[in-house]
Amino acid sequence: MKQLVRYRVGLDVGSTTAKIVIIGADDKVVFSKYVRHHTKINETAIALFKEAQTIISDEAFSIAITGSAGYGLCEKLDIPFVQEVIATSVLVKHKYPEVKTLIDIGGEDSKMIFFHEHRSPDIRMNGSCAGGTGAFIDQIASLINVSGDELNELAKEHKRIYPVASRCGVFAKTDIQNLLSRKISTADIAASTFQAVVVQTLNTLARGFDIQPKVMFVGGPFKFLTELKAMFIKNLKLRPEDVAETDYDLYFPAYGTALSNDPDSRQFNVNQLVKEIEEAGKNVQLNNRLNALFKDEAERKAWLAQRESMKIPQVSLADYQGRLCFMGIDSGSTTSKIVIIGENKELLFKYYANNRGNSVQAIEKGLALFEAEKNKQRPDRPLKIIHATSTGYGEDLIKAAFGLPKGVVETIAHYTAASDLDPDVSFIMDIGGQDMKAVFIEDGVINKIELNESCSSGCGSFIQTFGNTMGFSVGDFATKAMNAMNPVDLGTRC
Repeated sequence: MKQLVRYRVGLDVGSTTAKIVIIGADDKVVFSKYVRHHTKINETAIALFKEAQTIISDEAFSIAITGSAGYGLCEKLDIPFVQEVIATSVLVKHKYPEVKTLIDIGGEDSKMIFFHEHRSPDIRMNGSCAGGTGAFIDQIASLINVSGDELNELAKEHKRIYPVASRCGVFAKTDIQNLLSRKISTADIAASTFQAVVVQTLNTLARGFDIQPKVMFVGGPFKFLTELKAMFIKNLKLRPEDVAETDYDLYFPAYGTALSNDPDSRQFNVNQLVKEIEEAGKNVQLNNRLNALFKDEAERKAWLAQRESMKIPQVSLADYQGRLCFMGIDSGSTTSKIVIIGENKELLFKYYANNRGNSVQAIEKGLALFEAEKNKQRPDRPLKIIHATSTGYGEDLIKAAFGLPKGVVETIAHYTAASDLDPDVSFIMDIGGQDMKAVFIEDGVINKIELNESCSSGCGSFIQTFGNTMGFSVGDFATKAMNAMNPVDLGTRC
């Protein structure tokens, strides 16, 4: 039998963050760390252990891993895996026996555990949708152009709560856009976002089950967003004595995993474990991979050339001989676009910008740019916009704000443009920031439209969020995707 080790390690690799807890023989924490891993799992784990080495030196330790992104490390390193809800339950029973309900919100998951005196805990966890989690809050903060900390401070000043879709972060953006268009304060929007998280969590996890005190709140969002925690306490009508506090709200599953792992299991020291992680990173098994988008650079260039085969004629404002022009504005869920064409449908000006929570302001900037270009390129030749039309999520708002004579439904705008480029068009696919549409045309008539409903996965915001998680812009993300030789078959739901 191996000698019992002095230290036990719990490593929690979640969807967005990594947490490590090292406990001594008395089960007390001697080292803990919380970092965002930006999908660099191996590099982050190595950095954590090298930092921990300043505390535990070259002492042997046992280790177990938990978290949604931790199972891969377990397989590669032959390390025990502990399901994070089980790890959380172990810590509650060990250190907080007075807790009857635990609510844990992470980056992309949420958990609720009901503890009973004479039977096993009742464990609830979100399924395929990340609505109401940390990523949901991050998306809303990004939409109104503030950080998470700023969102929290704004919520402290709120006066009223408004309904916001809680099922999907991207669809919630539609509600937020509507609130912004009505000049609702960002303080009220921030608090309404937190209320949406409360609604989603209680509806999907509690499902009518009574939440008994004491209640404990753990996870990054509760740690960093005090107003989110306050919103839960208010909705649950909890008194101060009904809430159990902990110093380990960021590290709960990691601490529970450290307690769960067998000190008589396989042992490591830091240098040995780091070496094995590095070796595992070199020996990646390319199983269950998809075909590359392009077999070589020549095929990719041919595809790009094909995309350019049908282009709208463009003429600079300086070279345009006409005096009249027409304007179209697309006020989308996340971006605004302006197009101005001449008398023969030639493209004179185009503008594309992120709304950053204010679509009217985005359009104002675009129109100012057009005015500046017009004055610069043709100072002595006036150019008059004789008709303007709006479309998109903000069709009515932009129409009213700028006094436009007409608005048009987005699918009709799509078909009008597509049929002008190709009179025989039979199908249009549009992927926007929050929605996707498939338009079927037969004999010059739209006969069917398919639109995504309860989930916005696969839309532009989905791609942007995924790219940002990996530290890439959308453009860089797309370039890397086109050049990838071994794509992975990922889930597409959320």
